[in-house]
Amino acid sequence: MTTEARPRAIAALDDRGFPRFWDEERETRSPGERDRTILERLQHQLRYAYAELPFYRRLYDARGFHPDQVRSIEDFTTKVPVITKKMLIADQREHPPFGSYTPELAPGQIARIHGSSGTSGTPTMYAVSHGDWRRAADVHAMAQWCAGIRPDDLVQIGFPFGLFFGGWGVVQGAERIGATVFPLGVTDSERHLELITSLGSTVFSATPSYCIHLLSVAERLGIDLAASSVRRILVGGEPGGSLPGTRKIIEEGWGAIASDAGSTSEMYPFQTSVGCEAGTGTHLITDEVFTEVAAADDLNTPVPAGERGAVVYTHLWRESQPMIRFAPGDETFMSTDPCPCGRTYPRLPEGILGRLDDMLVIRGANVFPSAVETGLRTVPELGPEFRIRVSKVGALDEMTVEAELTHRASGELSIDGREELVRRVEDALRRSVHIRVPVTLLEPGTLPETTFKARRVLDERPRG
Repeated sequence: MTTEARPRAIAALDDRGFPRFWDEERETRSPGERDRTILERLQHQLRYAYAELPFYRRLYDARGFHPDQVRSIEDFTTKVPVITKKMLIADQREHPPFGSYTPELAPGQIARIHGSSGTSGTPTMYAVSHGDWRRAADVHAMAQWCAGIRPDDLVQIGFPFGLFFGGWGVVQGAERIGATVFPLGVTDSERHLELITSLGSTVFSATPSYCIHLLSVAERLGIDLAASSVRRILVGGEPGGSLPGTRKIIEEGWGAIASDAGSTSEMYPFQTSVGCEAGTGTHLITDEVFTEVAAADDLNTPVPAGERGAVVYTHLWRESQPMIRFAPGDETFMSTDPCPCGRTYPRLPEGILGRLDDMLVIRGANVFPSAVETGLRTVPELGPEFRIRVSKVGALDEMTVEAELTHRASGELSIDGREELVRRVEDALRRSVHIRVPVTLLEPGTLPETTFKARRVLDERPRG
């Protein structure tokens, strides 16, 4: 019997009359007890991969590693080699169609085949077994329940459906909960707004960029989204949903609670994290996908809670194409402080901060696009779209930011008002990125509209 105190549920039912947890025993388990389960599953996955999946056996033999060396979670971090998307792409090229990190699956054993684009544009293919797909539905349901989605909700989805996993996890989880699902996908923005009104959708799910874009469309059409039926926003697909400024704009504009759901194509079909209704960041479902934060320059060196580093993921239960210490190249930091919601999973207080390979070095300072977004989102006169332009002046890299005005600001600001706004925006960027960044204001509609993932950086530096 463990001596660690397990948090009690604050109340048996929430304010809508439903249980507060999807799986209370699992979600409120003591960290020590959960760690014992995690270690058992890590050891199991290592033995399985070494015995059954040639990709891992070759890698581990080449690095002088054997699964028997892992006797603790610390051993796992410090001794097990990482894998990257480049390695997966190369292996699939040599061992088509699914790579030698996939067990032999007969056609009747595969529930889904999806894919994501590789660096060459050739899709990386993912095969998911029936057992893994069924398990994923329950995990997605648990994650969405944490975000406040319930059986009496109508969930309208603005993610694409097709080759990419996209919004399939939202569909799985919402269906498992018993909610009504409206998988509209990517369509005309005005159509989305029209159907929210006509159907009375209570949950909207898309990328944070698209949710902010719809606010701009609604403003142009004279629609008050804050007065709509939507009371929950579930965002994902790109960084930003957990950044305080971005989250505030979404919540205030939609009049709804926003939650950030995180995963990657490689880690699908299992949710890695989901935003908590308490607004404390995204909970990591670490007994499903074990998540580490390691030093960016040495992925076998763990960093303590609160310090920024590179995220590393491991499937604990997936048998079809398990990822073991997969490093997607994202930066984050972790918190293990207690959460008011009662869940004992650790959290990412600001979600995924951005990709390490997106980092720009400007006049000796490290600048992430997410930090630029953080600064811009504090200025209410700015619209959803912005662009970062990077150029080389002499021997130095320079950065400028182009930001669109809202429709209201465009019509109301005088020349002097615009000059004052530029100064305020540059001050906001100085606070968030710690260097001076020149700003150019653009009229609404100048930049391409974001209907899925935003592309914010225009690199104009000469190649070679």
